[in-house]
Amino acid sequence: MASHRKPRTSVLASPGGRRTAAGLTTAALASVTLLSQSAEAAPRAPKPTVEEVQKKVDDLYHQAETATQKYNAAKERSDAQRATVDGLLDAAAKRAEKMNESRRKLGSYASAQYRTGGMNPTAQLMLAKDPQQFVDRNHLMERLTDRQKQTVSDYQEQQAAAAKQRAEATRNLEQLQTSQAALKESKRSVQGKLAEARQLLSRLTAQEKARLAELERQKEAAAKRRAAEEARKQQERERQRQHDGDGSTGGGSTGGSTGDSASTKGAKALAFARAQIGKPYVWGATGPTSYDCSGLTQAAWKAAGVDLPRTTWDQVKEGQRVATKDLQPGDLVFFYDDISHVGMYIGNGKMVHAPKPGANVREESIYYMPIYGSVRPG
Repeated sequence: MASHRKPRTSVLASPGGRRTAAGLTTAALASVTLLSQSAEAAPRAPKPTVEEVQKKVDDLYHQAETATQKYNAAKERSDAQRATVDGLLDAAAKRAEKMNESRRKLGSYASAQYRTGGMNPTAQLMLAKDPQQFVDRNHLMERLTDRQKQTVSDYQEQQAAAAKQRAEATRNLEQLQTSQAALKESKRSVQGKLAEARQLLSRLTAQEKARLAELERQKEAAAKRRAAEEARKQQERERQRQHDGDGSTGGGSTGGSTGDSASTKGAKALAFARAQIGKPYVWGATGPTSYDCSGLTQAAWKAAGVDLPRTTWDQVKEGQRVATKDLQPGDLVFFYDDISHVGMYIGNGKMVHAPKPGANVREESIYYMPIYGSVRPG
């Protein structure tokens, strides 16, 4: 029996369906082609020039040095708080020993009271060999009671002091954890900036690296010329003062023994700093084999008998402020608006400093970087 149903029409099987499929395929291929052409046509970011790389690397080194000072500050706080916590823990251990001693005394008194407390005075008198023995024993118990009271009082005092020390130790531990977190963050920041700078430099061709080195030489030469010019002006000022009959030597010296003392200490600090020339810059280092900028100045002035703080931000607050034209050997010269770098003045516009990663302690013009200000420790 024939079926009255119409056969189901396949779109893909019909001639019109084949045209539709072909049209879809063609459109898809066209879309892919257009996307590919668009991707190829998208403009690539131009490769930075050597001058741009130099500026970016210098900025990264500057940022790394700022982060280094944050690291140094956090480390100083962390070390101080760790010492405080260690002291509190030692004191708590000693306090616990005193508490244990008081507890042992209380235990011995409790045992003695248990052994004798069940016997009333009448029974003790009857069992005593003689009345005098009873009097002596009763007198002893009275004395033990007084000692027991004192021991209880001592124990309570020790317990209260121990609780106070525990609370103080807990606060300091929390502060220590905060400082250690800041320390880790500063460390990550320094390492990130330096890694980015290394990556930029690694992309340079040999020719570009040569060009970069030439730009550095030009920058150094310009700074040296500026230093020589300023030194010449300083000499002219000195000659003019001598001609006018002014016997002062400038430099902001207060005269007398104080000025002589500062000059002597400055010479000692400078001698130490110059003896470190050639040792590598390492961020966070304070010697004796490597230094960062403030680590070098701190170690140098320590050799002269003056204790300076760890960071540039604190070192700039120490001593007497000095104008650039009045600098003397040993004075500290600070750079950039954020006071993130420091060097030690030698004379004639030069300083000794720990410059940056990849470089060694060296002499350089103070005009190589923008000067913030100067101080004379001592």
